[in-house]
Amino acid sequence: MTPPANPLERIPGAAIIALSLAAFASGISLRLTDPLLPLFAREFSISPGRAAAVITAFSIAYGLSQLFFGPVGDRFGKYRVIAWACAACAVTTSLCGLAQGFSQLVAARLLAGATAAAIIPLAMAWIGDVVPYERRQPVLARFLIGQILGLSVGVFVGGFAADHLSWRVPFFGIGLGFVAISLTLFALDRRLPAHARVQNRAESHAEGHALRRMANEFAQVLATPWARVVLLTVFLEGGFLYGAFAFIATHLHQTFGLALATVGSMVMLFGFGGLLFALASAWLVRRLGEVGLTSLGGVFLAASLLAIGLAPVWWWAMPGCFIAGLGFYMLHNTLQINATQMAPERRGAAVSAFASSFFLGQAAGVALAGTLVALWGTGTVIAFGAAGVLVVALAFSRLRARRLASTATAAAPA
Repeated sequence: MTPPANPLERIPGAAIIALSLAAFASGISLRLTDPLLPLFAREFSISPGRAAAVITAFSIAYGLSQLFFGPVGDRFGKYRVIAWACAACAVTTSLCGLAQGFSQLVAARLLAGATAAAIIPLAMAWIGDVVPYERRQPVLARFLIGQILGLSVGVFVGGFAADHLSWRVPFFGIGLGFVAISLTLFALDRRLPAHARVQNRAESHAEGHALRRMANEFAQVLATPWARVVLLTVFLEGGFLYGAFAFIATHLHQTFGLALATVGSMVMLFGFGGLLFALASAWLVRRLGEVGLTSLGGVFLAASLLAIGLAPVWWWAMPGCFIAGLGFYMLHNTLQINATQMAPERRGAAVSAFASSFFLGQAAGVALAGTLVALWGTGTVIAFGAAGVLVVALAFSRLRARRLASTATAAAPA
């Protein structure tokens, strides 16, 4: 479906703001448990690597659920599905706070990941539907301010709760936030123009088994060679980055004896680095282009993780976290833009496949890192993630440069 010439003029200004708030709550839920790992290890008498199962469970469920929500959003309206997902998140996040043991907490995090899965990828796909490609990256970056701040606040709140509150309190607070956001989204959905509410309406009545139709949509996405490159890249990015990132709080706490609230405040700077990218995204896109953003972003990210993992003093982590956030969003936002254009006629499925790959990569990376921490220590694991993400970023930059050159040659007049 081709968006109208001036789509944002016909859409309430609050529509994207509300999606950004949903992304904010999702981001808090995602990263809340990172600084809580040492507390979980003590309270449940388990190792920090075992405690990381709360992160792995969320990521696995988040990743696999994309395979369901993408086609559902295409058929029933992405905005409406996001609203229902936020309502479900209010329940599943509260269940985390009610867990009576570690196994119950992991199970509740699994459910929380599954319900949160619809929010960010379907919001990205919806923006792709209503915003022309040449205007999309800055709009997408502004939307992602919500997620960026959510990731930062999640780490801070988790660390603060570990030192001053019960770990259960933040989960109940997030649940109440999801209730308010869900009601707002439902109200705004009724005000959206028809083209922004339901996509592929005719296909929602297509014959055949639902699972077969979903499989067919994802098969069409995977049939595109460039889509396979983007999906593999984001899987590896998620694995290397978050395998390291999940243990930054634990590393700073164990190595330098810092309070978890202090650590949470420092890791929060990652989000402010991302916020800088969001505010400067239009200028950075013009100056660097996609190839420059991914290559330089990878360098920033890798150098920052190395500084954090190998730092002789704790304060190196402060600029390290900030620059890591800037570098990550330079790389990841460019990958997101490519995801919105992998298969425009199946954008919901394409972006969901992208998010699925990213979070399954996170799950694999955190699980592997949790095992390696016991053998190598947190500092070496963080440095390993730095090396991996640099290789991934530079490889994608080279492939993207080749693709752009090939496209330019094909478009040149004979």
